[in-house]
Amino acid sequence: MAGSSKKVIFAALVGNALIAITKFIAAVTTGSSAMFSEGIHSLVDTGNQVLLLLGMSRAKRPPDEQFPFGHGKEIYFWSFIVAILIFAVGAGVSLYEGVAHIIEPSPIENPMVNYLVLGLALLFEGAAWLLALNEFRKGKGKWGYIEAVQRGKDPTLFVVLFEDSAAMLGLLVAFAGVLLSQLTGIHEFDGIASVIIGLILGGTAIWLAYETKGLLIGESANRYVVEGIRALASVEESVKRVNEVLTMHMGPNFILVNISLDFSNELPAGELEQVIARLDTAIKAGFPNVQRVFIEAEAHPPLL
Repeated sequence: MAGSSKKVIFAALVGNALIAITKFIAAVTTGSSAMFSEGIHSLVDTGNQVLLLLGMSRAKRPPDEQFPFGHGKEIYFWSFIVAILIFAVGAGVSLYEGVAHIIEPSPIENPMVNYLVLGLALLFEGAAWLLALNEFRKGKGKWGYIEAVQRGKDPTLFVVLFEDSAAMLGLLVAFAGVLLSQLTGIHEFDGIASVIIGLILGGTAIWLAYETKGLLIGESANRYVVEGIRALASVEESVKRVNEVLTMHMGPNFILVNISLDFSNELPAGELEQVIARLDTAIKAGFPNVQRVFIEAEAHPPLL
């Protein structure tokens, strides 16, 4: 999935950079507030893709003395930063620009330039959105879209999909604002469109921050992984009881597992080592994303 994620991000990066330039040229030419907000939106999205690529690169660094479990959580950190930037820069500037143009409205000059740029932007954004959606569908499997976002451990795909979805919606709002301003002569519509774009970006940022927060703090593996590990431990004849199965995602493809087991009191130390080694091998074979397994021998469940 890492290669697919990088392909989606690169496509979005190139598209957003080109779109941002054309939007700013159109905003300066026509004086449209909505178009300026859309330029800010595309500029922020371009920066976000750079940050996601940075996070993916840094997450690949090998473990070291200071970070013995590697740097996989870097991608969660930078995804969270992306959400903050969308909220602070994208939503903040769009809301400010929109309110300013509502208070002091000004006519849009040469609106055909806006229509042309918005049309081209819809084509570019639409292509990037379809690519992101296609990769997201491949990764989500049998889960629904919302469930896949909630259960997904690789934020790069759904971050780009969210950004592109917000971009498509923002373009439609900008188009409506320019069109209504031209048809009605009420220039406040342009500023209102900018405010709506800001609200769209704000809502997108809040949802992204919420979904990446759990991963950044230390989210467990999905339930089927936890239950599968518990089942593998339970079938061992020498295991009397599985006390706890604790898991944590250290990165999209790195699960840390800690198991507390109550072993038979008659089990010799040599056989205990063999059981632990067998369990370690079985768990890693059954769940490839499990990279480290720690097994504790405890007579009773740990006190909480």
